[in-house]
Amino acid sequence: MHVVILGCGRVGSALALQVEKHGHSVAVIDQDPQAFHRLPPSFTGVKVTGVGFDRDTLVEAGIERADAFASVSSGDNSNIISARVAREMFGVQRVVARIYDPRRAEVYERLGIPTVATVRWTRDQILTRLLPDAVTPEWAHQSGQVVMTQVSPSKGWIGRPVKEIEQEAGVRVACVTRYGDGLVPEARTMVQDGDILHIVAARKRAAEADAIVRADPKPGA
Repeated sequence: MHVVILGCGRVGSALALQVEKHGHSVAVIDQDPQAFHRLPPSFTGVKVTGVGFDRDTLVEAGIERADAFASVSSGDNSNIISARVAREMFGVQRVVARIYDPRRAEVYERLGIPTVATVRWTRDQILTRLLPDAVTPEWAHQSGQVVMTQVSPSKGWIGRPVKEIEQEAGVRVACVTRYGDGLVPEARTMVQDGDILHIVAARKRAAEADAIVRADPKPGA
């Protein structure tokens, strides 16, 4: 793959190094040539000084043969405009933009532009650690209608099939974290002490489903 990255800040430079580490070619764009100092001498990718939504700059970075494009500069407007140019003008299928304003992120997600809302992601990660009972999504569909959250089931569910939780809460258990490992549950998978369930549900029912899983099963269930 060839990946083009806009922004050579802490995120952009780290992303470029990881892409290269995985054996792919990479080009990094930044308006400030000093920003490329974040890349070590061993970096073999292309460094392009320019504006991320400028056609000539993108072409110099290899956008015409790019398989993926990431906008991770410090400006929301630059990131979203560049992402749209990469996708709509050059036909790059895998495009993602970092957005600081969560309200903007929701708008662009609805337009089909995958975004990483930095402030929202950081908020949710911290909230999860401060308030274990808080319902904060690990993942959300770009439509905003479906989310995946993690929940520790009540001890009343221990020894019962995961499928019973799915039926009772109206969710899908996409993954179970057990002793640090992840597994995809099967029909016979039983809940064990210490399990963390990663459940997928409609956003409007996420809080209700979360409460059901955290509570003991209903008598007779």
